[in-house]
Amino acid sequence: MLVRFWGVRGSTPTPQAENLRYGGNTSCVEVRINGRIYVFDCGTGFRNLGKHLQREFDNRPIDAHVFLSHFHWDHIQGIPFFAPLYESRDSFFSFHSSNRSRGLKHAIEDQMSDPYFPVDMTEMAAERHFYDLEEDRIAFDDCVIQTKWLNHPQGCLGFRLETEDKVLVYATDNEPGPPQFDKNVRQLAEGADVLIYDAQYLPEEYAAKKRGWGHSHWREAVNIVMESGAKELVLFHHDPDHDDACIDSMVQVARNHYPKVRAAAEGMEIQL
Repeated sequence: MLVRFWGVRGSTPTPQAENLRYGGNTSCVEVRINGRIYVFDCGTGFRNLGKHLQREFDNRPIDAHVFLSHFHWDHIQGIPFFAPLYESRDSFFSFHSSNRSRGLKHAIEDQMSDPYFPVDMTEMAAERHFYDLEEDRIAFDDCVIQTKWLNHPQGCLGFRLETEDKVLVYATDNEPGPPQFDKNVRQLAEGADVLIYDAQYLPEEYAAKKRGWGHSHWREAVNIVMESGAKELVLFHHDPDHDDACIDSMVQVARNHYPKVRAAAEGMEIQL
């Protein structure tokens, strides 16, 4: 299993110089299992993933499963700029997410409708299919993906990806507190090799003025790892106002409580 980070920022892209070491593109994580492509979220990092796939596959068709945790802008903004969607009619993209709002296909297409974007999804040549997800366990060719609801305004799904010998968890946009959601995220993380988890705020920021905004902090991330038996923690969904130095400091403090902590950065790869 190979994990690549294409976008790690929360809320809005931040292309400032002081953020460039960790990166300013919003959420997008690619996972390869035996050559098969699984993508988690389509923030602005999805654009660079598309450019990478164009170079890798050249004129060969691409087949990928794309999982959307939810439909807030920072998780879908890359879709209109993902070049492989416009190219080969032999390419095949399966989009998976919850149908709770107005429908998965409609939610994806809406951001490209008049007056928000100059072209709509009819310009896309690749074949696209849309599959509704709720809490479930779904078997694919090389893995099983389990989903559970997280605590976020309008809802958000967390994902546990299991192969025969490795487990990766992607659980972004989650606010601690409600017992059922706290239980859900710990069940997802149980025994995982890597937990990618929302650490948008500093604990003091969250306590002072961010309650109810749907995000977490490094202290809760460490609690989840220690209580679930996950092996490594990757802090994710960095706040737009947290520059590289702030994230460095966050990682260092978190390591005082649990040694295997790092912060997600664009271009970072994890081989499991």
